[in-house]
Amino acid sequence: MFTSNRRFRYWFFSVLICLFFSIPSKASTIEKCDSLIVAGVTALNNNQYIKSLEFLTQARTLAEKNRWHKQSFLAINNIGANYYRLLEYGEALNYYIEAYSIALKELDPKFEMIVLNNIAILYSKELNYEKAKEYFRKAYDIAKQNEDGLKIGLYAMNLGNLANEQKDSKLARTYFNEALPLLVDGQHFLILAKVGLIQCDLNEGKATKARQEALHLIENTKDLSFYEADISLTTVIAKSYIKDNLLDEATTYVNLILGKNPNIETKITAFELLSEINFKKKNYDLAFSFKDSVMDSKSKLNEVKNGKLYETSKVKFEIQNYQNQIKLNEAKLSSERKMFYSIIAIIIIVVIFIVWILRNLSVKHKQKKLIAERNEQILALELEKEKNDLLLLEKQLNEQKAISMLEQERLKNEVEQKNRKLSAKALYLSGRNQMIEEVLSELSELPQVSSQDVLVNHIQTLKTHLKTDNEWDSFITHFEEVNQNFLNKLKSKHPNLIANDIRFLSYIYMNLSTKEIASMLNIAPESCRKRKERISAKMEIPDDISLYDYLATI
Repeated sequence: MFTSNRRFRYWFFSVLICLFFSIPSKASTIEKCDSLIVAGVTALNNNQYIKSLEFLTQARTLAEKNRWHKQSFLAINNIGANYYRLLEYGEALNYYIEAYSIALKELDPKFEMIVLNNIAILYSKELNYEKAKEYFRKAYDIAKQNEDGLKIGLYAMNLGNLANEQKDSKLARTYFNEALPLLVDGQHFLILAKVGLIQCDLNEGKATKARQEALHLIENTKDLSFYEADISLTTVIAKSYIKDNLLDEATTYVNLILGKNPNIETKITAFELLSEINFKKKNYDLAFSFKDSVMDSKSKLNEVKNGKLYETSKVKFEIQNYQNQIKLNEAKLSSERKMFYSIIAIIIIVVIFIVWILRNLSVKHKQKKLIAERNEQILALELEKEKNDLLLLEKQLNEQKAISMLEQERLKNEVEQKNRKLSAKALYLSGRNQMIEEVLSELSELPQVSSQDVLVNHIQTLKTHLKTDNEWDSFITHFEEVNQNFLNKLKSKHPNLIANDIRFLSYIYMNLSTKEIASMLNIAPESCRKRKERISAKMEIPDDISLYDYLATI
């Protein structure tokens, strides 16, 4: 019971801890944060700037709260990208710098070079080529240190484009030649690098070569819409025709550019090329007309920028409202958490009380169990002691039994030894009597003796003396001393036996042979054998049991 209570406590506390740390909140996992960043980037690509900034701001708040540095970097960097798209370069730069600081402190170099590249693009847009070159170069060096081939190719291409804008074709060509083999796996970037090399030829005055390579690239490439590569190539062709003074062909390609419905900046470039072409044709009215178009386009560009600024302000206002809403939600969430913590505290107190009660019950149960176990141990010890006493008693009994058996064996040996002595004595007496009787018989037969009455009387007296039972009485006395109660048991068991029968049975009990018994009783061996059969029948002894074996059981 104690073990089961302990398991219940551990299980209950585990569930309580899981409940405690699973406080309901919006976007509490890193996967949710990543999904917000993806949604923000998708909205950015669809020019939905307010929606993008809402997603990214929410992701940033969640990431900073949980110290998820990678997610925080991505959210801030893409917020900067939103402001870049809105032409708010100063605001974009602030966010890029903030992302750059996170990359330096918390992340690996690949994040650092991403934001450095973005900062360099901002400076190039503002025609600050030195700063742009500095940050492009930093990104390029980091990519080299990390041996990231694709990024080396990209940043080398950016440095080449920057060198082309500064009319440094030699340096630009060096970077583009380095980038080409590294961009083999990135087909679109490879095309842009080739466009950069064609621009180098044009800047170096190799107009025909530049035009031929541009035409060849257009004919052999399926998709040139990536980063407006087709417009760049068409622009190179138009400029090459202008340099070769093939003005009609140049006009055709400029019109192709305008037919692609390009952005305002590209239109300004196209109108400037048309104005230049018409000045060379001495169509001054048309040339000035295109100059006016350039002015109108720049005016429209400023209006667009102003519109972007208005949109930026609007976005900032919306973001401010969104942040205020987040604060309100956090305040509400904080209140809910306090209530939740209060409920958890009450639950913990109740659980502690229940555990305390269960613990007391388990302690009492354990004490009872210990007392029972000790009683069982005491009982087991007492049983063991009794068992040992019984074993000791049994051992003593066995020893007494062994001693008794040894004593019985000793007594039996003594009885046998005395019986042997009695037998020897009886045989001696029997032999002596037989010898004396034979001597007396021989003497009686002598003529000298038979004629003398005195000698005959003496011989008869001796024969009479041989037939007395004095020796038998003495024999019986000694036999009873050796074989106590044998004669009494024999008489009580067979009261029909006479004295001569008992005497005969005593000789048999002493294991004397028939011949020896016949000698002792002065009878023939055959008479002794018949007498033995008669006594056996008298005692009703079965035929399969010998008289000696029967007497041995008495």
